This record gives sequence, C-alpha cells and structure tokens, in this order.
Amino acid sequence: MTSSGERAAYWRVPGLALEALDARFERYAYPMHAHDTYSFGVTDHGAQSFVCRGGRHVSAAGLVMAFNPDDPHDGRSAVHDGYRYRMLHLGEDHVREVLADATPGTSGLPLFATPVVDDPALARAVARLHTAVTGKAPRLVVEERLTAAVLALSRHASTRPAPLPERPGRLDLAAMERARRLLRQRFAENLSADDLARAAGCSRFTLYRGFRAVYGFAPSDYQRDLRLRRARALLAEGMAPATTAVETGFADQAHLTRWFTRTYGVTPAAYRAA
Repeated sequence: MTSSGERAAYWRVPGLALEALDARFERYAYPMHAHDTYSFGVTDHGAQSFVCRGGRHVSAAGLVMAFNPDDPHDGRSAVHDGYRYRMLHLGEDHVREVLADATPGTSGLPLFATPVVDDPALARAVARLHTAVTGKAPRLVVEERLTAAVLALSRHASTRPAPLPERPGRLDLAAMERARRLLRQRFAENLSADDLARAAGCSRFTLYRGFRAVYGFAPSDYQRDLRLRRARALLAEGMAPATTAVETGFADQAHLTRWFTRTYGVTPAAYRAA
C-alpha cells in the first residue's frame, strides 16, 4: 500500500516460515487482529500506540515490539507525524528448533510477558535479520541472523504462561474453549450465534461476553481473523485472490480485499506477489 504518508511492503523467505514488513503510517490504523506466528519488530521513527492483553502500550523509536502467537492487538500512530517500523513474523516451529539446538533440554515455547521491550542489543538483532530478509541475503546469512534474533528474544521471555488480563465475574473457560474450537474447525462456514452457544453450552449473551473477556475478540471478529490468517497462507502459496476469497468464506474478492488491506496494510494481490 502506498499513498501520501502511508506505505507498507512485505517480503517472504522461500522455504522458511518467515516474513518481513516495512511500513510507514500517519493516519492508517490497524483493527484488532492476531497472528498465528511470533511477531516482533523495531520502531525506527515516531511512536506506535496499541492495545494488547488488556492494556495500552507505546513503542517509541528504538523499542522492540514482541507479540506471542494469538496475541490480539491493534495499532495506530501515537504522534502527529506518524511512525515507521519494521516487523518480522516467524513460525513457532522455527523458534522451537532454534532453542532446541542452542539449549538442549529446553521444553515449551517462550512467551513474552510484555509486548514492548527496551533492549538496544535486541533491537539491533531484529534490525539485522530484517535487513537480511529484505535485502535477499544468502540463506546462511538469514538463518544465522534468525538464530541470533531468537536467542536475543528468548532472554525476555518465559516458558510459563503469559499473564492474562483481569476478567469480570466468573467465566466458564471450558465453554469458551468449546466455542473457539468450533470456530477454528469451521471458520469458513456461515456459523450462527446459536451454533456457538450450543457448542459452548450457554446463552448467546454469556457466550459473547465471555468470549470477548477471554480471547479479546467478539466471536465474529475472531472468525474473520481466522479467515484472514488462512487467506495469507493460501496467497503465499500462490492462490489467486478470487479463489482465496471463496476458500476462506468471504462473500467475494472485494470483501476479502477490503478486510485484508485494512488488517495488513497491503492488498491480497500485492501480498501474493511479495
């Protein structure tokens, strides 16, 4: 996406579940969304404000943003003249492989306790990996810098579950998980509130309130996010946007394009060509 003050571009590494984003935004605002990857990056200019895990955070120049898989978050400029940042999306398997190779006996995936980290050495490691990806460096260079970045990130993470935001009242977590499992299994279908309530074993109102409290999304927003994640994967494999829209449950290509661009800052066609 390019316009006055708004720019975003993606790169992918063949054979690795690794993507890079370089973006400059003034007015563009991300809606609440999540990734099924680790997402980490560095702010180069200005400051970005976002909500994550029940709190608002600001990443200013030099700070590192670190999101766990499935961390819901939005994003917008925190300053008048916008911000520029570089982001990397990395599959869980790569993180697991790097840690298992570097520290044998390690169990569990690391989770970041806070989404903003002040560590200049980490910022440099992330920036060096981003430069290798966007500069199409040899595979050995990318993998060496990937290892360095993951190890630097792991110093700010724990294998213990990340703390959850405070939740109002008493919630049936098992019921909410049943509803989420149904959405994950059938996200492309035209599910109703009654379908989810029956799967959860509660009223529609209880489901809506509890789902938002536990997962940070309304059920409909979570379903759309799952569709967009699957669309990213299909587009990366080379599927045409029109076919991708059908496969992921969007009404048509225009509907997919509107939400994909709003959520990721680029059109499906531009992402496919990255």
